[in-house]
Amino acid sequence: MDPTVARIMDANLNRAREALRVMEEYARFVLDHAMLAKRVKDLRHGLADAVAASNSDALMVARDTAGDVGTVTEAEGEYQRSDAESVVRAAGKRLSEALRVIEEYAKTFDETLARHVEKLRYTAYDVERDLYLQMHTSQRLAGVGLYVLITESICLVPWRDIIRSVTDSVGRCIIQLREKGLSDAELLDRASAFVECCQSAGAISIINDRCDIAVASGADGVHVGQDDVSITAARKIVGPRKIVGISTHSLEQARYAAHMNPDYIAVGPMFATSLKPDSEVAGAGCMREVADLTDIPKVGIGGINAENVGDVFDAGANCVAVCSAIVGSDDPGAVSRAILDARRRSTQPVV
Repeated sequence: MDPTVARIMDANLNRAREALRVMEEYARFVLDHAMLAKRVKDLRHGLADAVAASNSDALMVARDTAGDVGTVTEAEGEYQRSDAESVVRAAGKRLSEALRVIEEYAKTFDETLARHVEKLRYTAYDVERDLYLQMHTSQRLAGVGLYVLITESICLVPWRDIIRSVTDSVGRCIIQLREKGLSDAELLDRASAFVECCQSAGAISIINDRCDIAVASGADGVHVGQDDVSITAARKIVGPRKIVGISTHSLEQARYAAHMNPDYIAVGPMFATSLKPDSEVAGAGCMREVADLTDIPKVGIGGINAENVGDVFDAGANCVAVCSAIVGSDDPGAVSRAILDARRRSTQPVV
């Protein structure tokens, strides 16, 4: 290996490893996101293993920190970061640049290493995106069209299998744990397992009603109803980084909720539902009114299935919450695909 190429490789390998460590610590200590922290850690180890399999000794021998003219140059704003998010965003850009340099110069002496680093670079792009989405709840909800409510007693197949089937079929979606009959200890145990399953599947995890359980389990957010704590109180409990959504059943409730700036507003019931047989149906007309009222993401809920969901999307819903039609099916993935097919056919643009 040419000594100058070795110096370039060594400097950028160090830069990439340092950037990955910055990103990993943010995922671990700021986001408390075990799965995302593990993905960054695996990427860091994957890079180290790839270089070790090549000729890492030559890189160390070529290192010349004292003779590196780049150590005395300083970019404008290099020592200014507004917050932890800006630190991790800068690290993500530094990582992709360093990996590209490593990949390109590796082509001069080791094609296998270059191809391996190329794959790592693509993985890094995904990790950078997911970190960004975790930092910005509004962005995390963008483009999500399906919201599945999980209650074990009405699941036709094990709830873990439902989560995997749905996410394997349609990709990123929201999953809510809705269990009313468990003790606090049982609910926390279930919520912790639920969050782990959602993280593994790439789904957004929401806990129904219980802000304390959402925090303790590490869920992505909480959903509150009209009789639960207010949106303002929920945010004080769960913090600014978690998603807070609320149920509304009329234009007046939605208008009041919008002033509190939730991350999404659920509107319903859209249709009669056996889960809440005594609830007055708000219907697609209410969804149209709420859609005209606010740009906050709107979730249609209540009695929705693959046959009637098109009306909800056409009325302006960005997303639909579905329970029985999916969890009561022996093929939750197929039902989920059918529902999102209706979204693609909707007369309303996808937000």
